[in-house]
Amino acid sequence: MNSVNLVERFQLYSSWRFALGQTIMRFRDWMGENNVADAQGITRIQRVLDRLAEDKVSIAFVAEFSRGKSELINAIFFADYGRRILPSSAGRTTMCPTELLYNDGEAPQLRLLPIETRSGHQSVAEYRQSPEAWTVIALDTASGDAMLEAFRQVSQVKRVRVSVARQLGLFDEKDPDARSAVAPDGTLEIPAWRHAVINFPHPLLAQGLVILDTPGLNAIGSEPELTLNLIPSAHAVLFILAADTGVTKSDIQVWREHIGGSVRGRIAVLNKIDSMWDELKTGPEIEAEIASQTRQVAATLGLPETSVFPISAQKGLVAKIHNDPELLARSRLPRLETALSQELIPAKQDIVRDFVADEMRDITGAAQALLAARIREVQNQKTELISLRDRNQGVMQGMLDRVKSEKGQFERGLMQFAAIRSVLARSTNNLFAHLGMEAYTAQVEKAQQGISGATFSAGMLDAMRGFFSHNRLLLETSDRIVAEITDMMAAMYQRFSEDFKLALSMPRAFSMARYIAELDRVEDSFNRRFGTVSLITQYERTLTRRFFEVVATRIQKAFEIANRDTEGWLRAVMNPLEGQIKERQHALRKRLDSLKRIHAAADTLEERIDDLRDTERIVSVQGAELENLRLEIEAMLSQDMIKSEAGRAGFDVSL
Repeated sequence: MNSVNLVERFQLYSSWRFALGQTIMRFRDWMGENNVADAQGITRIQRVLDRLAEDKVSIAFVAEFSRGKSELINAIFFADYGRRILPSSAGRTTMCPTELLYNDGEAPQLRLLPIETRSGHQSVAEYRQSPEAWTVIALDTASGDAMLEAFRQVSQVKRVRVSVARQLGLFDEKDPDARSAVAPDGTLEIPAWRHAVINFPHPLLAQGLVILDTPGLNAIGSEPELTLNLIPSAHAVLFILAADTGVTKSDIQVWREHIGGSVRGRIAVLNKIDSMWDELKTGPEIEAEIASQTRQVAATLGLPETSVFPISAQKGLVAKIHNDPELLARSRLPRLETALSQELIPAKQDIVRDFVADEMRDITGAAQALLAARIREVQNQKTELISLRDRNQGVMQGMLDRVKSEKGQFERGLMQFAAIRSVLARSTNNLFAHLGMEAYTAQVEKAQQGISGATFSAGMLDAMRGFFSHNRLLLETSDRIVAEITDMMAAMYQRFSEDFKLALSMPRAFSMARYIAELDRVEDSFNRRFGTVSLITQYERTLTRRFFEVVATRIQKAFEIANRDTEGWLRAVMNPLEGQIKERQHALRKRLDSLKRIHAAADTLEERIDDLRDTERIVSVQGAELENLRLEIEAMLSQDMIKSEAGRAGFDVSL
């Protein structure tokens, strides 16, 4: 096993994230103390700090029931407690999607969303904003027995009549298994809860790990929050199979409909290999059987063999609790932990590093350009004043007139700048007319009308496809407008650089590609679930509407992020230019005032030259301090967790 496992690597990543945040906070404080940043710059730094503080790494465990998901979670994350934390026994132990996380602002607790909330039109994401809708059970973290008893709540079921189950979208009359589950009295068993959130102060959870434990096929298929949001958003998805059953028909259905669209970040876990530990067979024979089954699973799921991990979660947990290294090695659990640690955390770090690097490159670059402009103006003034020594009043008047002319020329340039800003404002308004939330809301309302008015499945699906295509058009049109604004700003930067000698670099590139990709991912998930629906039933009608509600929420989030990022990009484009223009205006006023005073009283010349020398030294020191801070941030960003090995499944940790 690698010397640094998943738990240790996650702790290293959290320490890196914290140290990086501390370095950036020092940079923010320095900028404020040295009058180098405006309000927008400080806001951007705060956004970076918020991203670092709120950063999460999520791992989803997906399988049909009785495959050992909960036992695997216990074995990887909770073995240090010396016992099982999540319930794990024969049969179904997870009846509703369960998230394990930790928010420091909340007490340790189990929050349960009643299954009856499915009768309404709100998604789980919307219910998260309504605390009163949840049943809350306090957790006694000092008692393992008390926690285990509380966690058993996620296994609760209740019996309801078929009509109630149908209304909740939990009974499909086309499914023979569902029909056979109906008792003679016309009732059937359904989960008692729709969703569970466990706020548990485990060290890894406190550092930003989120664990998602999912129920079996029926619950996954009927709860769009899982299919369209939680599972696709997970940074890693572990699909658990049982070695004693192989890949069953329901396993294949879960994989094809809810997981397998992309192999990035997808790992298959062939659990319960201890069922193959036959004492009448030799070690090589057992190894050959496990290898054969691994190849079959890889071929069936369309994965490389390196993404299939045969393990025994139960034996791995026992080995960790009893400190049995021989049994732990035989369980093969360390191989899975090593694969996760070598892939997931470095991939997540790369995404965070790229975001922070892009933001800080802009911010430090603007600060450096501002200081460079400041020291250049000081040096020009100093040279100008030194040249006035022993000159007569006529020469001084000539210089005064020249500075006045330069100031007038710059102010005429500002009038042109104002005209260009007016054009930019119109382009920006056009951009947000397509990208803004009003345009998106109009598409939601249009799709809702189409779905509500549809009699047949084709009408409902046409309304959904129209929803995706119209939103894609909004994003693509926004992308074209962004390109036009980029060209306009590049021309403005070049003109001011040439005409007024401002030190400006071209604005950074920006596009809607990542938000269009997110739309594509959601559409792909929807099509895998509903693309082949040919006959509309009450169950499918209810399910389609519920899926649309989650689709709308998911794409709304993408539009909100796109709006936020676009606004940030526009500020980042304008701020360096505006900052240097203000700096130039201030410098021209100071030059003019100095020359006027010197023209009136020659004895102030040497005093002013001395003042400029002092200012030059101060700005030079500021420049050196800024460079040291920039290098310190770059050094923090360049730090890597232990590098991942090639040949494993990649991890997609985007949007």
